[in-house]
Amino acid sequence: MIELMESLPKQYQDLTSKEYDRRILSAKEYLGKDLVILGHHYQRDEVIQFADYRGDSLKLAKLGAAQQEAKYIVFCGVHFMAETADTLANDEQVVILPDLRAGCSMADMADIDEVEEAWDELTEQFGDTIIPVTYVNSTAAIKAFVGRKGGTTCTSSNAHAVLKWAFQQKKRILFLPDQHLGRNTAYDMGISLDKMIVWNPRRGELEQQENKSLDEIQMILWKGHCSVHQKFTVDQITRFRKQDPAFQILVHPECNFDVVQQADLNGSTEFIIQTIRKAPAGSKWAIGTEVNLVQRLAHEHPEQDIRLLSSTMCPCLTMNRIDRPHLLWVLEELVAGNPIHQIKVDDDTIYWSKQAIERMLAI
Repeated sequence: MIELMESLPKQYQDLTSKEYDRRILSAKEYLGKDLVILGHHYQRDEVIQFADYRGDSLKLAKLGAAQQEAKYIVFCGVHFMAETADTLANDEQVVILPDLRAGCSMADMADIDEVEEAWDELTEQFGDTIIPVTYVNSTAAIKAFVGRKGGTTCTSSNAHAVLKWAFQQKKRILFLPDQHLGRNTAYDMGISLDKMIVWNPRRGELEQQENKSLDEIQMILWKGHCSVHQKFTVDQITRFRKQDPAFQILVHPECNFDVVQQADLNGSTEFIIQTIRKAPAGSKWAIGTEVNLVQRLAHEHPEQDIRLLSSTMCPCLTMNRIDRPHLLWVLEELVAGNPIHQIKVDDDTIYWSKQAIERMLAI
């Protein structure tokens, strides 16, 4: 559940950079151990500097829940991340999203009503041969749906292991909500493209293609994508290699199939970070992921030549809604004893979401 939208009060709109920083630090100091601030890797530097922990969505949600002394978890990310944090937090912890407009277009592409309708259609067509798997970049309602149906969540780091487990349970997987991660992972596991098919939720049907036998289908891919990673292209890879063959192409598996196939390496955000940390001085990298992370890696590793794969900026626009004015606003409201922008997941959804997440952790 998300509270009604509130606009940023005028007194937070026109402060100087130094004043934002001073007052945020003052609020943090006042709240002390009652507060933990979580910052996703894609956050802008001006915000992530205040984070007590940095990471991807699931790692941060687990870290927040582990801070048992913290009454308030301020998640500098997007709404599905805050939902996951509330799912894992204890009953006394309050999860806050600084700007309620910070959503995720990928997560929003899998609406729970559309997923339930698709499940009915698909199980009527394929029988009891399907297990659902959802990327953690999905709403709590989708995680709960998957939990109820005996499925599990996955991250971009553990997707291979999760799909291997899922195929031990059923013949087919319904993969939500990012078709690219599902396709790229399954292909890496040796499943051919002719054994994958896309479910189009807008049309409420499978996108039939020639030379596909439905009896042989193993992966049913929800037609969703990341608006950031969708922007990287094979042409960009070709351009870099023509300019300087020494550049290695490193991309996230949320990129489309052709981009991943043309890249030198692909992997999760953590994989990208660790690859750069371990790379030798003088190495050259063109990275296909969110621009704030790429710029941060370039700043932290000046001994390497690190560039964004795209020639245009590729920020996560909804993530960038989290800014210092909104962070200061929610922190000073906490100081005043008035928590705002709380993200609260209902008990039934929490129960089944946890079932899906715990199956993943067991794997």
